[in-house]
Amino acid sequence: MTFDPTSFAPQHFLWDFQDGVATITLNRPERKNPLTFESYDELRDTFRAMCHARSVKCVMIAGAGGNFSSGGDVHEIIGPLTKMDRPKLLQFTRMTGDLVRAMRACPQPVVAAIEGVCAGAGAIIAMASDIRFGQPGCTTAFLFSRVGLSGADMGACAILPRIIGHGRAAELLFTGRDMTSEEGLAWGFYNRVVEDVMAEAQALARQLASGPSIAHAVTKKQLDAEWAVPIEQALQMEAEAQAHCMETNDFKRAYEAFAAKKSPEFKGD
Repeated sequence: MTFDPTSFAPQHFLWDFQDGVATITLNRPERKNPLTFESYDELRDTFRAMCHARSVKCVMIAGAGGNFSSGGDVHEIIGPLTKMDRPKLLQFTRMTGDLVRAMRACPQPVVAAIEGVCAGAGAIIAMASDIRFGQPGCTTAFLFSRVGLSGADMGACAILPRIIGHGRAAELLFTGRDMTSEEGLAWGFYNRVVEDVMAEAQALARQLASGPSIAHAVTKKQLDAEWAVPIEQALQMEAEAQAHCMETNDFKRAYEAFAAKKSPEFKGD
């Protein structure tokens, strides 16, 4: 399977590809970029395709019109869900979980640029990203309890505590309240809170895209794989992973560049 990022034309979000960076923009600004069944499905398939997109070195995800995403569309998702039987409900919850699974499995670092409202499934997409930049005043809410649902949605009970701690995650998931940008930065949800969040996120995405893509893929994989293993096992896993990176041409070129007092040029091989 191949994936051509230069010709890809999704139907349910905007796509841009430049300098190794693929930018996904959720694009229903008049309603704060809610998700639909179709956009969930297309996002999942797109992140799955990233495993076959060697020219894509980093993925950035953002929202149009000053907001990230208000989550699942109330009329196009929440309403229909109340009328589904259990098999169809389970089909939906597994599909949404598959989006997070695809984001974590794709080899590229994923950078999220958060403006305005980031709620529900939008908060989950931000959470599932590798790096998150927020704009001052943005709010993030895992608001499932507000609609009678649990916080056990799309991996939130597993991933969010690892980012901000168990107690803070529990509060947000039980109450569904907004997490402010100040809290998000202090708690480690946001890597940075900056005024021009789009420019900062793009700058980091380009920096990562110019780096050693094989090594970045290994780092991302190991960050997840080592969540629940003993240190002894983690050391063995990292020994094998790093030995693999030492076999790459990127490693050899980096050594030659440093020896010549030049900047290395990484090619992903």
